[in-house]
Amino acid sequence: MLNYVWLALLLLGIAVALTTDIVDQSNNKFRNGDPLEVEIIFDEPFHPGIARSYNVKLNAGADSFNSFYNADENQSVSQKAKLTFNPESEIFQLFMIVDAGTPLIWKEMASIAGKPDDLLGKAAINKQLDSLSFIGKIVLEEISFAKMKEVTNSALDYAGIAVNIAIGLIGVMALWLGVMKVAEEAGLIKIIAKVVRPITKFLFPEIPHDHPAMGSMIMNISANMLGLGNAATPFGLKAMEELNELNTKKDTASNAMCTFLAVNTAGLTLIPATAIAIRAAMGSSSPTIIIGTSIFGAICATTVGITSAKIFEKFSDPNLKFIDYVKSNKKKIGIFLGIIAVFVILLTSGVFSGIKPSGDGDLGLFKDIITAISTLAIPFIIFTFLTYGFIKKVKVYESFVEGAKEGFNIAVKIIPYLVGMLVAIAIFRAGGVMGVLEEILSYPAQLVGMPPEVIPMALIRPLSGSGSTGVMTEIMAVHGTDSLIGIMASTFFGSTETTFYVLAVYFGSVNIRKTRHALPVGLLADLAGILGAVFIVNLLFGS
Repeated sequence: MLNYVWLALLLLGIAVALTTDIVDQSNNKFRNGDPLEVEIIFDEPFHPGIARSYNVKLNAGADSFNSFYNADENQSVSQKAKLTFNPESEIFQLFMIVDAGTPLIWKEMASIAGKPDDLLGKAAINKQLDSLSFIGKIVLEEISFAKMKEVTNSALDYAGIAVNIAIGLIGVMALWLGVMKVAEEAGLIKIIAKVVRPITKFLFPEIPHDHPAMGSMIMNISANMLGLGNAATPFGLKAMEELNELNTKKDTASNAMCTFLAVNTAGLTLIPATAIAIRAAMGSSSPTIIIGTSIFGAICATTVGITSAKIFEKFSDPNLKFIDYVKSNKKKIGIFLGIIAVFVILLTSGVFSGIKPSGDGDLGLFKDIITAISTLAIPFIIFTFLTYGFIKKVKVYESFVEGAKEGFNIAVKIIPYLVGMLVAIAIFRAGGVMGVLEEILSYPAQLVGMPPEVIPMALIRPLSGSGSTGVMTEIMAVHGTDSLIGIMASTFFGSTETTFYVLAVYFGSVNIRKTRHALPVGLLADLAGILGAVFIVNLLFGS
């Protein structure tokens, strides 16, 4: 499944980019070779017989500029530039200095040309107005295959980013796998696994309760819930390595792996620290107001993720007969459907409409408790694990170093998988596929109460963490942090996870090529999280 998705990301990105370039070229979007009439104002008198450079301003009326480029500038264009005069040809070489006031179309052209701070061209004078002012024409450098160049640059950039991410993981991996090794040899992981055995027995029935994988999965899920992403990833990668030891088909994901990743991609976190920090930095009057909505969305995602994983693994068994399965489990199925029905009725009846938070104070105590836990959790875990190991007479330092070596090897191993996935995502985004999907999904989104403005956030979140951060920030900057749209975008961020990144990293760490139902389960969890977020935000904050 992941192979087809990866190839689809690449081909769609390139196909849409190439199509866009062909359309732009046929419409001459950048007006290649066409002269634009402007007023040229020199900073000193022009001397026609002398070869030299001049600082100038290029002025163009908004109407003529918009008509020429099919743009939507609100005011007249006034652009700084340099002109170098050649007396033999009577043509000026134009060097445009791109700054904050430069029109968007010229900024785009400069970026495509590979020099985001300047744009080249030629200019000629037609008529003198006074000693410093002239009417003239400019022709800017030719721009072609804009989207394809953007695709190429994005692919190269993200290849480097992937390697930097993996290198950045080395230190964190070494630290946490070293600590885990001490706890494992001291027997602490077995104790933790025994405490939560009723839950893990349901989620991972095929994994022995005292197997090291159980402890690693528990630590990963706990770290994710506390918002400790730096700790969660090493625990998760270690869990995948240990799960693969029990896997009979080393290149194929086991049921336990798929269920484990379903929990991970659901993104259940008690406090979405990143989203809250961005909201606070952007001046939100109540940055923590998304804690409740994010938890609700994440619970929806987790429930659907786990349920769909269990359904997929049941029906992947060729010996299972659907009718017989339903008959033998009709009581469990009835209870499950009944709980869902009651839950939906309670929500749609407006029972929870009175819990609309009015400000930061309503969640103040909860925020303080979660913040304290998140802050103290890492030092507490390190101190507790190492101290317990010392008490149990484990050679703490030697065990730590042995575990840290494993962390280094795992971090390096995931580089090819990370490069492949992030480059495909970069091409998909840069090619313009996101814009096409936004158009297609705008109508069904409105049917479920999702404003069209947050569709980009819903689409980018499963693909890219940094990309979704940027989109969320942009949405809140335009529409306001405490608007319905701003709250919904930040709730999306807090209640879902970067599914493609998680799958690439986790499966890549153990060389799994056949991911079975892990991807559809992850995407179903994302969809449930998004729909849950739309529902709860509209319920609490909708007009």
